Formats: sequence, structure tokens, C-alpha cells
Amino acid sequence: MAASAALRRALAFSRSSSSYILNPHKRSVLCYSPSLARGYRSNDNGMFLNSYVNTHLDPPLLNQWQRGFAKAKKSIDESTVEVVPNVGPTIKSTASTQMQAGIDALSRELSKLRTGRASAGMLDHIIIESDGVRTPLSRIAAISVLDSQTLSVTPYDLEAIKDVERAIVSSPLGLNPTLEGQRLVVPIPALTKEHTQAMSKLVSKASEDVKQSIRRARQKALDSIKKAVSSMSKDDVKRLEKEIDDLTKKFVKTAEDMCKAKEKEIMGK
Repeated sequence: MAASAALRRALAFSRSSSSYILNPHKRSVLCYSPSLARGYRSNDNGMFLNSYVNTHLDPPLLNQWQRGFAKAKKSIDESTVEVVPNVGPTIKSTASTQMQAGIDALSRELSKLRTGRASAGMLDHIIIESDGVRTPLSRIAAISVLDSQTLSVTPYDLEAIKDVERAIVSSPLGLNPTLEGQRLVVPIPALTKEHTQAMSKLVSKASEDVKQSIRRARQKALDSIKKAVSSMSKDDVKRLEKEIDDLTKKFVKTAEDMCKAKEKEIMGK
């Protein structure tokens, strides 16, 4: 009788906190709650509700009680699951984009350096000023290589040809174009020893600048990994850090190869 009274008090206590399972034999209404799943201990006889249920309930009702417990536990577990996005691909993609931007900037800088051979890119940085408007030469003229020592510059608007000629002459490249019909012919003189040395120094500086830019992108990526470490496994962190290091080595080598090729071009090799 004391056990039955304890069970009734436990059931009455938990009715407001869970779902109900009806006894098919209509003996009672059994209520499940997370607190009861851990066992309700009465103060007067020391019995556990779970023990009482397992001992006194008929098998059909016991099965229903157990199924109700499993469903409720699953519902609780699913409601507390936090979906964490995989930030690894984003971190790697951002680092790659930043490193590639450094390579693109290096390519533009190297194309501006005059070598002993004609290159259309060596005139790209020249700015044409007309009626107060500044425009890159490559936008208002077609630049082509006639031979290893000569460039051809043909303005799309013939009225701008004088402005183009003036801009080429005043550039630091030391070039003297000549007018031939509707185009300018630009001879590329051989580099002096002093000019060659100066160009080599500029290449070295450009190489170091882009390497620093790549390393900064690497450090930003590693910092992002540290911030996201709580949402990643140790294996994922190590793998991503290695991928960032491999990416850094790849872009540094690309920069070094570009600069070595430019130095050979400057030396006429």
C-alpha cells in the first residue's frame, strides 16, 4: 500500500511535464518525464519508480512505457543538436584568393619593367592625359610587337596620336617613338649595365613584397582556424593547417619562378 501511494504521488507530480501513455487495461494512467526516467525516490519507503514499473506493470503496458521513454529521449536529444557549418573550405578559398591577388599584382609590376627585348606589357602602365582625363595607354591604343627590338602603337583615335607620343617620350623608360603613318614605331634600345642592375633590384624588391603578402594571407588563415577550432576536430585542424601551408609554398614558388624569368629577360638570356 505504501508503494502504491508512492507511485500515485510520483505520477501526480510528473503529469504536467510530459506525454502520457494509457494503460490498455485501464488500471491507471502512467506518465513519463525525464526526472522519472532517472528514477523517483519516495521519502517514506525508499522505492524507485523504475523498479516499481518493471516489477508491477503488465508486459504490454511496460513495453509502451519503455517506447515512450525512448521517443521522449530521442526528441530531447534531437532538439539540442547544434549544426556547425564546415568553415574549412571557406578559410582555404579566402587564403587562395588573397595569395592569387598578390601574384596578379606581381605580374603587373614585372610587366612595367623595361628589358632588352620588346614587350607589349612594358607600355601598359603609361598614362595618357587629354583634356584633363587620364587614361591607360592600353585602353586607347593597340600595342603590338614588330620584332624583338621594336613595338608598334596604333591609337584607336588618330587625334590622340600626339598625346600618346608625348606620354611615351616622357615616361621613365627612355624611349623615342617615331611617327609612321597612323602608328608610332617604338625602338627598344639595349639596356646599359646600370639600367640592368637597377631593373634587377626592382625585381628582387617585387619578389620580396609579394612573398610578404602571401605570408600575411597564410597568417590570416591560421588565425581564422584558431577562432573556429572549437567547431572542428583535431584531425580536421591539422589537415587544414597543412593545406594552408602547402598553398603558401605553391604561391611562393610561383612568385619566385616569375621573378627568375624576368631577371633572365632583363639580362638578355
